[in-house]
Amino acid sequence: MTTIRLTNATTRNREWAMASPVNFALEEGEHIAIAGRNAAGKTMLVDMLTGRHPAFPGMAEYHFGTDAHRLVSENIRYIAFRDTYGGDNDRTYFLQQRWNQMEIDEETPTVGSRLEEAYQLAGQDTPERRRLQQHLYSLFGMEPLLDKYIILLSSGELRKYKLVSSLFGCPRVLIMDNPFIGLDAETRDQLKDLLAVLSQDGQLQIVLVLSKTDEIPDFITHVVEVKSMHVLPKVTREAYEASVPHEFLEAHESLEPQEPNNAHEEVIAFNKVSIRYGERTILKDLDWRVMRGEHWVLAGQNGSGKSTLLSLVCADNPQAYACDIALFGHRRGSGESIWDVKRHIGYVSPEMHRSYQRDLPALRIVASGLKDSVGLYVKATPSELVACRHWMDVFGVGHLADRSFLRMSSGEQRLVLLARAFVKEPDLLILDEPLHGLDNENRRLVKSIIEDYCQNPARTLIFVSHYVEERPSCIDHELVLSRHL
Repeated sequence: MTTIRLTNATTRNREWAMASPVNFALEEGEHIAIAGRNAAGKTMLVDMLTGRHPAFPGMAEYHFGTDAHRLVSENIRYIAFRDTYGGDNDRTYFLQQRWNQMEIDEETPTVGSRLEEAYQLAGQDTPERRRLQQHLYSLFGMEPLLDKYIILLSSGELRKYKLVSSLFGCPRVLIMDNPFIGLDAETRDQLKDLLAVLSQDGQLQIVLVLSKTDEIPDFITHVVEVKSMHVLPKVTREAYEASVPHEFLEAHESLEPQEPNNAHEEVIAFNKVSIRYGERTILKDLDWRVMRGEHWVLAGQNGSGKSTLLSLVCADNPQAYACDIALFGHRRGSGESIWDVKRHIGYVSPEMHRSYQRDLPALRIVASGLKDSVGLYVKATPSELVACRHWMDVFGVGHLADRSFLRMSSGEQRLVLLARAFVKEPDLLILDEPLHGLDNENRRLVKSIIEDYCQNPARTLIFVSHYVEERPSCIDHELVLSRHL
């Protein structure tokens, strides 16, 4: 029995059509990985499968079992990149996490309250469905998270929350976009195990959309490669893995601290910094010194406080004023504005990417980095635009200067935001998961750009990644955060 079949399919809207008609089949018992480079057309294929960009009548067939009246939208659940950092119902997730100056109160949604809402929306409350709910809570280890506020969830915790709420409706097909990126090694393994357990249930088929060809789990049975807007024939996972070159990033095994030329210039100083939200401690008595020219990697499990720490450095967290923090030689709260701080910093993160909803041409997105704004509200000068085009060329997206940001693939968007972070050639470069969602070739490109940039002894780097092999060779210091219970 075929669950989903596209036969010589093209979209009704030619603007979203692939380069050639699509032939795709998800057979009963199969679990498929959709693989390909950034901008290859993977998301456009998924949009055809889910009906977001529907094919002409007769080109798409769906067979979801005996209940023929259930809609495609009820049988296919798609967890996209942006959903893993707050979904459509959590549009203020990033802003709340970073900038909301109001105290958390009884109105702030918790995991338990949101999951109960999702459960009620999914169908009638029956003993059988309550047993399913408890089974999912147990399987995903959700009990300790039920009283935690949504805005305080780590990447891994948020992904579990999204999975559980998606499964309440008992979908026939679960599609996930790059589910393992942004997760620490332990959480990646746990998620793979959870998906493997779900794949053994004959009622659910899993489709993963992957940019990294070295992250295909063992439960995947087949791979469909998308290349230059063409959907290639389906092959077994073993055949695909045997056909792709194993050219991955080189891991650097040890740190080699070097004395920077400007060691007397302090960039960041944390003195016994503690951050709490409600009853939860995020950072506790943290002492940290970063000197000009040092290159730090920030490590720790999901939920250990890395994003909170970076929000303090970037002047986005109001709790900084209650802490003993000095940035670029000035104590926070001593009269400098957040813009005085930000003009020294180039920054990118997955949460920032998720929140960037400005549908502007890519060139204007990059130029906004010169003004430290989300949108570009001041016209860039000709010399500034030259700098913007230069950095777009460096990251291989110069040809996208006039392309609308929201019409790009997530990988292209990430490269544009990286150009935005570098465009003013900042003294302090903060890169939180900069290779997030990039294919192997673009990962190597970005890593080499970072290494070249940091050859200047006056430039300071804070780098965050859960993959050891992604660390640039210039890294000479490490700060490892621990999760507080």
